[in-house]
Amino acid sequence: MKKRLLFVCIENSNRSQMAQAFAKIHGGNEIEAYSAGSKPSGKINPKAIAAMNELGYDLSTHDSKSLDEVPKEPYEYVVTMGCGDACPWMPAKHFIDWQIPDPRNMNPDEFRKVRDLIESKVKELLQAAELV
Repeated sequence: MKKRLLFVCIENSNRSQMAQAFAKIHGGNEIEAYSAGSKPSGKINPKAIAAMNELGYDLSTHDSKSLDEVPKEPYEYVVTMGCGDACPWMPAKHFIDWQIPDPRNMNPDEFRKVRDLIESKVKELLQAAELV
């Protein structure tokens, strides 16, 4: 049975989208990864699309969505990223909060640093939790 992961930020346009992508990239067929926002913007940031394109991943196929639009079934991990109290409870075995800065208004080099931080944290999570 696949392990379910949910990544949550405020707008679901940058951080959680990239985390979902990295979970799919590095988790393979063992993982079902989702992302959502506490106040979704309704669009993926073009900077996030460009940053992920640099790594060969097409983030333009993703949709910005609310927590109401993801499955309510229990998750192995729910990872919040900077939304604090704005992130409501979701059924999960484990909750983690990653303090990752919002890259929305960052220049491309700073944005890449946040992207790379997210990738390293996703890899660490997958290895530490023995999900891959």
